[in-house]
Amino acid sequence: MDRLAEFQHATRRLPTPCVASPDQQGTALLTRDHSGNTHRVQRTRTIHEEPPVCSLDASRCLHELRSCTLSSDTAPLGQLDPTSDRAVFRQIADQLRSAIERKQYEEGARLPSEAQLMDHYGVARMTVRNALQLLQVEGLAVAEHGKGVYVRRRPPVRRLASDRFARRHRKAGKAAFLAETEEAGGRPTVDSIKVYEAVPPPEIAAKLRLEEGEPTVVRSRRYLIDGHPVETAVSYIPAGIARGTAIQEPNPGPGGIYARIEEQGHTLARFIEEVSARMPMPEETRALQLTPGVPVFRLIRTAYDLNEQPVEVCDTIMAADSYVLNYELPAH
Repeated sequence: MDRLAEFQHATRRLPTPCVASPDQQGTALLTRDHSGNTHRVQRTRTIHEEPPVCSLDASRCLHELRSCTLSSDTAPLGQLDPTSDRAVFRQIADQLRSAIERKQYEEGARLPSEAQLMDHYGVARMTVRNALQLLQVEGLAVAEHGKGVYVRRRPPVRRLASDRFARRHRKAGKAAFLAETEEAGGRPTVDSIKVYEAVPPPEIAAKLRLEEGEPTVVRSRRYLIDGHPVETAVSYIPAGIARGTAIQEPNPGPGGIYARIEEQGHTLARFIEEVSARMPMPEETRALQLTPGVPVFRLIRTAYDLNEQPVEVCDTIMAADSYVLNYELPAH
């Protein structure tokens, strides 16, 4: 068996078959690899080039070849398109994103390391870092210091139905969030509850039709599903309605604050919701444990009684990746 046959036999289990022996004149090592990713192995020389600085033996070439083959971490990835005018780091991000969307990298899975991506694509470290940072900005990945970059785990999703404030929920003794989350199979909890009296911001006071300086009872809280924070909410109820009632208690009782408002003679007739989207404030990022790139919904809801009196305004900040806004609108 000649040296090439011996070397091919020794490397038969590697994914890049050798087609030239390591001691062949003019060749350090040549492999048949469609990716061309044998960056640390000398390529074929012509007889007109200078001889190599040193000659590699078979075991050294085998070690070098193993270090250059693609790992299973990069197996789902393709190659760069040198004819594209799209920036290289964006092409890399595109391929990683596509692999995540195809579930080739599952939630919580570690993405290929910078070194693996550099070797796979033959690019500089900064190019790889820019690609990984783009995925983090998009909210698809999260970096863990000293460990690597991971596919971000998706929080539980709650569908925000248009009938979530139906009276049947209050009659059943459940507030809207608790009723809807349990119906969807989630475990709802509420924490960070604060109750106090304060003059509301001008925007809220205008919706409640309050005189300047007129106080409200303020209820601030955070909602969680399966232990994951998904929204914060601050309710403003005119002090004339809420003062001296269970609304001022941390736990307002069965059916929540809307049940208590109706007990005060204000039967609810309708709600108006205004929904907008933006990037979160720093305190919202902390409260909702948001990763970079995740926006929030701001939903301001005003409750009216049968006399068209506004009886509550709720200012809610929701993690946008935790919600689907599901509305049913009449066609007549």
